[in-house]
Amino acid sequence: MRLRGWGGVAAMAAATALTAALLPLAAGDGAGGAASGSAPAHGSQVLDRQSSDDECAGGRPPGEPQRSWRPSGASGPAVQRILDNEQLVVGIDQNSYQWGYRDPESGELRGFDIDLAKAIAADLGLDESDLVFRAIPTSQRVPALQDRKVDMVVRTMTINCDRLKDVEFSTAYFEAGQQVLAPKHSDIKGFDDSLNGKRVCAAEGSTAEDFIKEKLTDATVVPVANQLDCLVRVQLGQADAVITDNALAAGQAAQDPSMELKGVPLTEEYYGVAMNKNDRDLVARVNKVLADYDKSGKWDRAYEDWLKDVMPGITGPPRPEYLD
Repeated sequence: MRLRGWGGVAAMAAATALTAALLPLAAGDGAGGAASGSAPAHGSQVLDRQSSDDECAGGRPPGEPQRSWRPSGASGPAVQRILDNEQLVVGIDQNSYQWGYRDPESGELRGFDIDLAKAIAADLGLDESDLVFRAIPTSQRVPALQDRKVDMVVRTMTINCDRLKDVEFSTAYFEAGQQVLAPKHSDIKGFDDSLNGKRVCAAEGSTAEDFIKEKLTDATVVPVANQLDCLVRVQLGQADAVITDNALAAGQAAQDPSMELKGVPLTEEYYGVAMNKNDRDLVARVNKVLADYDKSGKWDRAYEDWLKDVMPGITGPPRPEYLD
């Protein structure tokens, strides 16, 4: 098992919090260039995805992930661009324990999302030295893809209708839900009246921030650049609670034993790998990787390595849904 205590979590969190946007981090800590070039737009396919009535206009059954392009091992324009550049640039988080974080002992980037990014690079025939990580704040994930500063984002990114207008997603590789995280001694019980008058923290541009603004009219939103900054805010007495994906919250509770998840998950949300709207062939290639990742047992091994202790009982990724 690779999970470890961080040893002085407050100091560690403060040191890693408030990460600068688009900090380049190569897999081996060397500097890496940004994604370059531009793939031809698949105009009709993009229009079909944006205007599909059964995709994001309420037609999908509740609790089911959105559909994505069918898996393919073909090397289209986007895949070829990456191969020509001889590097894959991936937007990640380096502050989310168990998902994407820098190990304080080894200095290496580790976690569930990091393992997945490495699997995608390997499927493209790239060495780990050709994998360039860029740490991206939550609010910069979509702009980084649109501006081609990264080839893809593997960063606990929830698939939702607003984001599907701006980027493409793979099939879902993990299911999560919004939940309250607060100190154990707090009088906060969950997502209820006990949050009235409280300062509730969420990452800017996250689904949690939207959820707070829409549902918690009697609470004060405390916005931060990165989700781990919320844990720091609570530790410093600048926030009373956090709302985030329970997958991330479980990692923060593991970091700081004085914190705990409150109540029950409020939503059903799905993480996907995000890519530029014009890179349909890359989306199809990533979907192939995800299908192989599941069938080969690598998803199960990654889950056991990083998440099983704090999120037990998960038997596999969500069932993939593909566009016709």
